[in-house]
Amino acid sequence: METNVEKNTGTAAPNAAVIHLTERAAERIRALLAKEGVAAETGGLRVGVQGGGCSGLSYAMKLDTQARDRDKVFEEHGARIFVDPKSLLYLGGTTLEYEVTVMKQGFVFQNPNAARSCGCGSSFTA
Repeated sequence: METNVEKNTGTAAPNAAVIHLTERAAERIRALLAKEGVAAETGGLRVGVQGGGCSGLSYAMKLDTQARDRDKVFEEHGARIFVDPKSLLYLGGTTLEYEVTVMKQGFVFQNPNAARSCGCGSSFTA
């Protein structure tokens, strides 16, 4: 299977169909893949959008061993994100961060397409 990997260089417009990773998010993805025994060169974090949540759409994430045929693959800071074409319509221009605070830790979506988000940040309205 031939996969088209787009390496983010920071030159794309913020609202382009690109997903960015912060260094901390990339570090966490690489650590999770290593823990599962998945090579960072082929594996990645699959992100998507599904119906549900208190705002209508919710984010979905899971580790995957490789990209699927129709996936758009983004690589930044040595980590990869896999996104299906339909989800990319809602996620283009998003920056994925990894936050560690006293109260919580986890991935945070900075999504310019979200007209409204719920308090927990796991669902949104486009």
